[in-house]
Amino acid sequence: SLYFIDRGTYDIYVKCDGVGRCVGTYDNRGSFGELALMYNTPRAATIIATSPGAIWGLDRVTFRRIIVKNNAKKRRMYENFIESLPFLKSLEVSERLKVVDVIGTKVYKDGEQIIAQGDLADSFFIVESGEVRIIMTRKGKQDVEENGAVEIARCSRGQYFGELALVTNKPRAASAFALGTVKCLVMDVQAFERLLGPCMEILKRNIANYEEQLVALFGTNMDIADTSA
Repeated sequence: SLYFIDRGTYDIYVKCDGVGRCVGTYDNRGSFGELALMYNTPRAATIIATSPGAIWGLDRVTFRRIIVKNNAKKRRMYENFIESLPFLKSLEVSERLKVVDVIGTKVYKDGEQIIAQGDLADSFFIVESGEVRIIMTRKGKQDVEENGAVEIARCSRGQYFGELALVTNKPRAASAFALGTVKCLVMDVQAFERLLGPCMEILKRNIANYEEQLVALFGTNMDIADTSA
């Protein structure tokens, strides 16, 4: 079945080298279980309730009837866009189509916060239209709104953000805000872990670029790649 969260909090566990680790949390919203239904594969993650809650279930037959119809339309809309993204070139065509199948879309208003520094990561974002400001507050200055916050990057169509926390398994290192109206393609942590494995080396190499930029701005790399915490 596919499950939709009505209420409650749930931790997402994925096995890495035989050891389960928490890679994200659902907080009173979200859905899970679609990958196993779509591709007839074993469950990619374990979901554990951490509070009283309620979920709704959709059976396999109904799910596949709805999804097959919707995915055909979605593939027509996004296949060319996904194929044009350089960091996905290492994926096979069939793998890129799976990315199209699992992504969602979300529109943000001007100035709306998309992710917050310090939060646990549960999603990865690709900008479809508009521009996103990436803002970082230096450690120890979180209460200083003006002097502590620095714009470190801007992302436009075809660029992505939010991957750092998923790669390092750490809280968000920066915040992201919409500059004007922004439309993003959104992939949850389960799909990220399952489908973007072949792209992981590219994503990890980008960490070095982030560190160089932070040293230039703050005089320190802010320990963004330190996974010992």
